Amino acid sequence: MTIAAPAGTLPAYFHPKQRLGFNTRVSFNDDAGPAQGLRDGIELFKEAERLGYQSGWAYQRHFDHYLSSPLPFFAAVGQHTQRITLGSAVIPMRYQDPILLAEAAGTTDLLIDGRLELTIATGANGAFDAVFGTADTDARTEAKRRQARFLAAISGEVLHTVTEPVQGAALGAELRVTPHSPTLRNRIRQGSASLSSAIQAAELGIGLITGTVLHDHEEGESFGAYQARLIEAYRSTWRRIWQTEPPSVAVAASILVGTTAELREKYAAYDLDRRTNGIAASRPKGALAPPGTPAGAQISPVFQGTPDQVIDAVFNDPGLAAADEVVLFLPPAFGLAENVRLLTDLAGTVAPLFGWSPAPAA
Repeated sequence: MTIAAPAGTLPAYFHPKQRLGFNTRVSFNDDAGPAQGLRDGIELFKEAERLGYQSGWAYQRHFDHYLSSPLPFFAAVGQHTQRITLGSAVIPMRYQDPILLAEAAGTTDLLIDGRLELTIATGANGAFDAVFGTADTDARTEAKRRQARFLAAISGEVLHTVTEPVQGAALGAELRVTPHSPTLRNRIRQGSASLSSAIQAAELGIGLITGTVLHDHEEGESFGAYQARLIEAYRSTWRRIWQTEPPSVAVAASILVGTTAELREKYAAYDLDRRTNGIAASRPKGALAPPGTPAGAQISPVFQGTPDQVIDAVFNDPGLAAADEVVLFLPPAFGLAENVRLLTDLAGTVAPLFGWSPAPAA
């Protein structure tokens, strides 16, 4: 097998990757406990920055063995790093108070010197309505309402003008979210799992990241082909509405470079687990078992094998070829050492062939 051409001679269809990131669930198991999981998460971001990764992302998941509150975690990570951007991927808006989220996001962004990148989602998952409370409308409509309110809040818009004197606010006072981070609005993305969601992100003027589960694909359409179609719809809609070039598009993917026979065997087992069990694959000890991949959804392939095999597969995947930024999705059950090895091997063997260069040391 001939490995793909190095940076500078990339195929015309392949967008060079200016940024490389990773996505972790900051998981913990019953043996070590959540405090150790959080400490390991901080170490993972530190190692990624040392390796030259430009972005680190953490997934929010409630009521399980994963990170449930990303913003205080990012505030902590920010005290141990200097350069790497810290992003949520994703925060479901259905279960957020938009004003409180805007306050927490502004505070966090200022604490970490403008390195926060928030990805929000408006998916219709109603699994936790019994805990967070039901809405007057359907889950997706409510999520979009909260998203609009959140975007207005972080943009510094007036949320309310006081019409009756109340304690702490004079008559006529214009209430805005404080502290306000003036550039944070430019670093908001939408996590898109469907064509309509990608178009909506462009209409709102926010960035885009697509993940490892997609919905509403056409019959017979591969995951990568549909992902590429989402990206193109986002870019074309952005150009039509805003008359500018769209921001970079990120794609999360399982890219597991097996630099030894032992690692290739481990990654092949993960691949089989994911193809067999879908989103229920790779859980830390004690984690809840999700119901499985939703009906009508596709999950992304696992790109695993030798460095030559991985780069060949990536270059032939339309979704990854179309993206500006690749975000390595780390298996949730992997520990700190296993994840650092994945980051190291991707950055050292395959990522440079994407046209990527590590960020300089802080």
